[in-house]
Amino acid sequence: MSRTPRTTRRTGASAAVTAASFLLLTGAAVLAAPASYAGVPGGTSAADRNNDFNGDGYADVLIGAPEGRVDGKEGAGYVTVQYGAPNGIGTNTSTPKGHTAVFSQSTPGVPGTSEAWDGFGQAVASGDIDGDGYDDAIIGAPGEAEGTVAGAGRVTVLYGSAQGLGTRAGSFTAPTPTSGARFGAALAAARFSSATPNDDIAVLDESGAHVFTWRQGKLTRTAHLGMARNPHGYRVEPAGLTTGDYDKDGFADLVVSGFSPQDDIIKGWSAVYSGGASLTHLRDLAGGISAASGDIDKDGYDDLVLGQDSSVDMEAEGMTGGIVEVYFGGEDGPVGEDGGRQQWWHQNTPGVPGAGRHGDAWGADVSVADVNGDGYADVAVGAPGKDVGTEADAGAVTLLRGSAAGLTATGSQYFDQNTANIPGTAEAGDAWGAQVRLVDTDRDGRAELVAAAPAENAGDGVAWYLPAGPSGLLASGSWSYGAGSLGAPVVGSRYGSAVDE
Repeated sequence: MSRTPRTTRRTGASAAVTAASFLLLTGAAVLAAPASYAGVPGGTSAADRNNDFNGDGYADVLIGAPEGRVDGKEGAGYVTVQYGAPNGIGTNTSTPKGHTAVFSQSTPGVPGTSEAWDGFGQAVASGDIDGDGYDDAIIGAPGEAEGTVAGAGRVTVLYGSAQGLGTRAGSFTAPTPTSGARFGAALAAARFSSATPNDDIAVLDESGAHVFTWRQGKLTRTAHLGMARNPHGYRVEPAGLTTGDYDKDGFADLVVSGFSPQDDIIKGWSAVYSGGASLTHLRDLAGGISAASGDIDKDGYDDLVLGQDSSVDMEAEGMTGGIVEVYFGGEDGPVGEDGGRQQWWHQNTPGVPGAGRHGDAWGADVSVADVNGDGYADVAVGAPGKDVGTEADAGAVTLLRGSAAGLTATGSQYFDQNTANIPGTAEAGDAWGAQVRLVDTDRDGRAELVAAAPAENAGDGVAWYLPAGPSGLLASGSWSYGAGSLGAPVVGSRYGSAVDE
């Protein structure tokens, strides 16, 4: 089987995407996780997906549980894969839907050994790295020690095949492992350069983004991208990766997001690198604790969506509880306030469901894909700090719609665990929506929602699946599942900390 490599790629989120950002931004000790963030981007149709591990044409779902106990080792971590099918994804008990599998460093054929606090699965991504026509799963273990170098981090690649994942695997680390660098804290895969017909891998650590390319049967580092300083001159701590073809040149562009602790930890900053002959720094943009990409206005250019909590000065202007920024793509890529087309959204924007409150963390995670099949990408916004009734930090998810004019509140939707037909009950500290992913697993042209609450059930973690229809997401027919339904360890695993698209 051979397929032309795609250029618009989805990226993988760190386990701490919203776990850490929610903890840091709200000050609430709800989800204890490393200070790392990431986002998840991509195209707007099933054809743009890069997570088909068995090449059957259906998108698969890869989920990380970085604190899962494996072989008695607490925090060793694992990942699960749910293969798409005509009826979408399922669990081990939900035939005839797609089958499932579980992988850890104790799985035969997977390099390494399960060790305490490796965090295998803290970040996940996918792409066709070796160019064989099957997408591959990329898994970060930022807590992995390299010899005596603690916390150096390592990345594992499970290569796809007609049988799915697990037939072949490999792993790699930074050229010079460094103590505490946490190599693999966030991941992305896309074809950034004309130098290769395959997808490249971008790997985040404390020094910035490393780019690896498949050459002569192995992965070789071809670039290292540091973080720029923000306008105040402070260093930006690298925290997340996302990709999209913002200038429509056929090559993916890379966005490295972070924050400046000296400036205000809730204010994100993003460096845009343009793909082509090589990755070249294009410009820096405000925002980016979470990030995703897709063609919201259906003009052929991917648009960049950045989410972050709101600062004191923003809340003074009514942008309370979090904001989402949209930078629209064009010939010059995403451009900021100096002449670019841009939108700012918050819960007090007219038409957006609900009202913003301090600590909602609205925008702590975002995902972009077409939910109703109209060709315009929609945006799911997670708010893990949202209070539901009297239950603090129960969490919620909002869907904003794409249109020719850009993102719109017309037809927007709101869900929490007290919404009719959504399984479960909103409880304090659930942080529902800490991860949100829109993905079309049944190939009907409409992306369903996978929403995760890694803190659910005292940190066991649970995921929810909401189907999609012509009018949008559907609470009717939604269902939830934990790691146990997939045959994986349950207690304290924080299942759903990372979900790839």
